[in-house]
Amino acid sequence: MTKETTKTRILTEGAQIVHRKGFSNTGIQEILQAAGVPKGSFYFYFKSKEEFGLALIDFYFGMFAQKMEVLRSSELTPLKRLREFFHSFLSFFEQRCFTVGCPIGTLTQEMGSLGEAFQPRLKKAFERMRAGIGTCLEEAKAAGELDESVDPYEMADFVVNSWEGALLRMKAEKSPDPLLLFDRVVFDQVLKR
Repeated sequence: MTKETTKTRILTEGAQIVHRKGFSNTGIQEILQAAGVPKGSFYFYFKSKEEFGLALIDFYFGMFAQKMEVLRSSELTPLKRLREFFHSFLSFFEQRCFTVGCPIGTLTQEMGSLGEAFQPRLKKAFERMRAGIGTCLEEAKAAGELDESVDPYEMADFVVNSWEGALLRMKAEKSPDPLLLFDRVVFDQVLKR
């Protein structure tokens, strides 16, 4: 197994555990055992658990960025692409009984105030989310799907903030209802022309 493959396996398995249990409640030994990697290997790839946490933020955003590909599709109108983007998460959360939310949001709640290294990296992840959604909303505005008075990037901030709040409620209630409410209000009221 190559060095990069082992590091990716540690990140992949660790990401699943951290997403389910949280960063603080996840032990290095637990990650290594899930990854099938010898005990001493963690520090060969990561100098500390904090460095692993920073790598996790990038790893999680990479997964999110793959989902954002739908926002660039030319097969649907911009607002339909955006709605499809959010719909794509429903089955993921349903398969996990609505017990996990956005991993970036979860890490922000847990780690955002714990270390100077985490805050800028988390902020950058949210800025990238905003940028992808904002670009799609900019296209929606140009296509006449949004009112001329709407600032696409300000609206993108609102949408990201609303989505993160809906995910918190979803986890608390272990129910899709907050996500369905998000969908109805954002797409049938807020973004409706």
